Amino acid sequence: MTAKLLRNAYEAALTMTAVLLCWACALWLEGAAGLHTDVLVLAVALALTLSGTQRDADTRRRLVSLVLLPATAAVSIFVGRLIVTHFVVGAAVFTAGMSVPIWIRRYGQLAAKAGTLMTLPFIALLVVPGPALPPEAQGGLVTWGWGALIGVLAVVCVWLVQGVGDRLGPRRDEPQLPAPRRVSALHPRPSTRMALQMAAAVALAFVAGRLLFDDHWPWAVLTAYVAASGNRGRTDVVRKGVQRLAGACAGTLLATGVTAAGVTGPVSVVLMFTVLAVALWLRPLNYAYWAAGMTTALALLLGYFGENASSLLPTRLAAIGVGAVLTVASAWWVLPVRARRPSPAVLTPPAARSAPTRTP
Repeated sequence: MTAKLLRNAYEAALTMTAVLLCWACALWLEGAAGLHTDVLVLAVALALTLSGTQRDADTRRRLVSLVLLPATAAVSIFVGRLIVTHFVVGAAVFTAGMSVPIWIRRYGQLAAKAGTLMTLPFIALLVVPGPALPPEAQGGLVTWGWGALIGVLAVVCVWLVQGVGDRLGPRRDEPQLPAPRRVSALHPRPSTRMALQMAAAVALAFVAGRLLFDDHWPWAVLTAYVAASGNRGRTDVVRKGVQRLAGACAGTLLATGVTAAGVTGPVSVVLMFTVLAVALWLRPLNYAYWAAGMTTALALLLGYFGENASSLLPTRLAAIGVGAVLTVASAWWVLPVRARRPSPAVLTPPAARSAPTRTP
């Protein structure tokens, strides 16, 4: 356990170094070009989510990400504007943007990795406060061109930090090759089922989030995505939904204490990065740690932008609960992906399979 914690600490340090480097570059860019603070949030969100997907990437995949991520980031900015002006149309486009990358996994590992990259800016779109900001803070939000530039910046920062870390830090374990894909007997295929489940969960979260929580619908949609992603069956979705809800409850209590202490300004920014670092360190042990850290960090972020974080905490918990319930319902009733049972050949002991057949 100690060795695992030390390894997790090293990986979390690499990720936070890339995040802070990207944040510092975006901070300089914000001052030089007169941009809004949300460009910093976009930079942190992209660097944070990209670090995990690029950790074992080869040069080819990194070059693909250098092209694909900025382009998708620019598209996500358009989708964000579309959601603000035409909510139904924007929600439909967003839902397609989250489900299509899952559907294309049928075309192999490269398509699966590309699909993961395509979803990262859309996840960042849920993290960037956007419509949840106070009215005076919504002007001058990042445009598609700056969004693409921040995407390039995130890729370069992550690539640079991970490359230096692998050269100067402890030797990294060789990545395990994925097991050969088995032909599934399910029809439709598991990728199609998972894509439809994701589309149903996200679409329902958009509807319920808008009706119940107004401009704070992103919390329900983000929960739906997290619980439905990587769906390995009904039990897996329930487990992730419960973990996210439990982590959010713990993060709510922590954020309430921080808000009651009157932490604001630069101190809240430092505390937000500290919480993210600890959450990254403990995330491999249990997803609830990450959920708690993200809930606390988002509360500090909204407080930095002038929102009353304490009054919004019950709304956030309710939205997370609704998103989790909708995702579980989608996984159970929309073409459920059942756990794969081993074949009789696998259940048979090797000695029994190799024993010669005797004739009477």
